[in-house]
Amino acid sequence: MINPMKLMQVKELWDKFTNNHPKFPMFLSAVSRNKIKEGTIIDVTIIDPSGEKMQTNIKVTASDIELFEELKGLSN
Repeated sequence: MINPMKLMQVKELWDKFTNNHPKFPMFLSAVSRNKIKEGTIIDVTIIDPSGEKMQTNIKVTASDIELFEELKGLSN
């Protein structure tokens, strides 16, 4: 069962995040509209303040798409 108080806390933190980084939600929205397809590569790079870089990627599977669709349904 989902804790409503925790959900409200996450919502407040997400709102603060989107205010601090308005381009990121717009990016997610654009990606969502274009429908990530099976076989799409998602590449993530993290660079810390000292310049150290970590990178990984995934090749999207059918089950990944199912998860993404379920997560999108949570916001409706």
